[in-house]
Amino acid sequence: MESRHVEYFLATVDNDGLALAAEALGVTKPSLSKGLRNLERDLGVELFHRVGRGLVLSAAGKAFVGPARKIVRDLVAAESSLVDVSGLPRGRLDICASAHVAEGPVTELIGAFRKQYPGVVVRLADLRPVDVIASLIRDGHCEIAFSHFPFAAAGLTTRVLGIHEYWLVVPHDAEIDWRDPFPLDDLPDIPVVGLPKESSSRTVIEKALQAAGSRTIMSAVVEQREAVGAFVVEGVGMSFMERTLAERAAVGGARICTLDPPITVPYGVIYDEARLSPAGRAFLDTLAP
Repeated sequence: MESRHVEYFLATVDNDGLALAAEALGVTKPSLSKGLRNLERDLGVELFHRVGRGLVLSAAGKAFVGPARKIVRDLVAAESSLVDVSGLPRGRLDICASAHVAEGPVTELIGAFRKQYPGVVVRLADLRPVDVIASLIRDGHCEIAFSHFPFAAAGLTTRVLGIHEYWLVVPHDAEIDWRDPFPLDDLPDIPVVGLPKESSSRTVIEKALQAAGSRTIMSAVVEQREAVGAFVVEGVGMSFMERTLAERAAVGGARICTLDPPITVPYGVIYDEARLSPAGRAFLDTLAP
């Protein structure tokens, strides 16, 4: 049994199919499919039922998920425990980050870390709203997670690194009484372009609007947060966007301003002190206190 085939199996489970799993792994679908067949041959069981062009976990496949995660976790831990001749960590560091903090803060931190520790390969995975961070860390999906706060889980350490502020973004031709900052209790009568309900930022925004007594209606729900600004520029509606994304929308022609009171949400890092590899500890040491 080859370890990469076990990774193929978990990627297929975690990405709900071959196409996204192959993309996540950087391999072709035929290579991935062949690897899964080889794993099934080595184990002597069918891990998936082939239904049309899709895959459905068999009973044996469901039973193998836990052991497979342990196999990969142990391999990563062994690899990440290594140091080079100069005593610097090497191996792999797995990080999960929500889309709201992955672009900007996390990429900058990873860039600085890699310059200092070139022997460590960093794998950055998307942290979806449905993910349970504590399980991701304890099951070995990642050592470190970045997310919006508040967050609390027994046995895990959290550290706030910064604060995201959300700004009002409106179409350039909207006829409104422009103010900066814009009162949250007197927003323009323009429908809102927003993210899905399960998004943490939408939850924060809706709570702030409710506290201010403001009511809005949705004009569009967009899965990709980077696309919200384009919808606003095209006049689909106004939106509340994290400052850096709002500034990008302004380059495209949208009008932006701060809010009164401001809508803010802290973000930070989450990890299990007892499970950190040398690479994970080195990464956390590079973070500003």
